[in-house]
Amino acid sequence: MRKPPSIVDLHTDTFLEDWEDYSPEELMQESIDFLRSNLDAAIYWEMSEIKFIHGKGKGLLKKVVFEELQEYKASGAIERYYTSYQNEDIVVVVIGI
Repeated sequence: MRKPPSIVDLHTDTFLEDWEDYSPEELMQESIDFLRSNLDAAIYWEMSEIKFIHGKGKGLLKKVVFEELQEYKASGAIERYYTSYQNEDIVVVVIGI
């Protein structure tokens, strides 16, 4: 498992070459899968925190990201998460190892 970067952009045009071929629902799922793989890797590598860029837009990606992070928090996999003080388009995830 490769170590993830400290900041991960969840916009599909940054990690999918053919993102235009996906439906909006598929793009949302790809973003969540990308979040999971990077967050799981950050936990594996015992990183203290990782940041995810969800952006502004209509807030749909942010909503789904926060729902996903709530599940990670409820399971004890992460300590907490919060909107970055420097940039509200970014969520900071504290793994707490």
